[in-house]
Amino acid sequence: MKPPPFRYLRPSGEDEVLQLLAEHGDEAKVLAGGQSLVPLLNFRLARPAVLIDLAMVDQLRGVRRDDGHLVIGAMTRQREAETSAEVAAAAPLIPQALGWVGHLQIRNRGTVGGSIAHADPAAELTAVALALDAEMVVRSATGERVLAATDFFEGPFTTALAPDELLTEVRFGVLEGARTAFLELARRSGDFAMAGVAAVNTGSAGTPDVRLAAIGVGGSATRLHAAEDAVRGRDPTDEVLREAGEAASGAVDPPTDVHADSEYRKELLGVLVRRALRQVA
Repeated sequence: MKPPPFRYLRPSGEDEVLQLLAEHGDEAKVLAGGQSLVPLLNFRLARPAVLIDLAMVDQLRGVRRDDGHLVIGAMTRQREAETSAEVAAAAPLIPQALGWVGHLQIRNRGTVGGSIAHADPAAELTAVALALDAEMVVRSATGERVLAATDFFEGPFTTALAPDELLTEVRFGVLEGARTAFLELARRSGDFAMAGVAAVNTGSAGTPDVRLAAIGVGGSATRLHAAEDAVRGRDPTDEVLREAGEAASGAVDPPTDVHADSEYRKELLGVLVRRALRQVA
C-alpha cells in the first residue's frame, strides 16, 4: 500500500511547527515517530493534505525533573525513556510499561508524546498517564494550556487537542517510595494488549492507597475507581484482592473483536488487577 499524496514539511523549531498548524489546521497531521501514523497513511485511513515532520525539532526532546514532576519531551523516544536512570528513579512505572510496547525496533522509533497523543485504547502510556496523574502541556500559536490526563483522553484515538495545538511535553507525578507494577496480556509478544493494568501504591504496609488504570477494556484508558476503593486502607488479603478484581471487572464494558470477546476481557482484567495489587502490596 502507498499513502495518498501530501505536502511534506520539516520545520526545525517549535514556533515554526505552531505557525504551520495555525495555517493548515485540521488539514495537517504531525509526524512524530510514525509507528502509528505511517500505517494509517499506507492504508489510506488518514489523508492529510500536509504532513509536518517533527524529527528536527530538538526542543521537544529530553527528560528533566521540575517542581515534583518528571517532565518528558513529546519527541523523546520510548526506548530512551525506558532505559533512562532518571526516569527509573522518578517514575519506575514508565519503564515497567514501556517494556510491553511492541518490539525493540518500534520503541527505538516511537515517541512518548506520539503514543499519548494517538490515544490508542490499548496504549500502555495512556494508563501510566492516568495512574501517575500526568499533565499534558499543549501549545498553539496563541498560547499554552495544561490538561490533566483525565481531561486529555476523550475516546478511541481522540484527545482534547485542537487542530492547531501540539503536545510539547508530559509531566508525570513523582511519588517517592511508591510501589508500582504494570501487567498486560496479548496473544503474542508485541501485539496490542487484550487487557492491561497500571498499579501504583502510595500507602504503607497493610494500609494500601492505590491507583489503578486499565487499557484494552474500553474506548480509552480507564481509571478503576471502584477497585481502588475496594482495597484502599485494607489489609490486602486474598478476599480483599478478589473484591477488587470483581469491582474492576464490573466497572468496564470491553469491546469484542478478533483478539478476544468482551466477557474474556472482563475476566482477564480482574485477574490482572489481583496480580498487580499483590505486586505492589
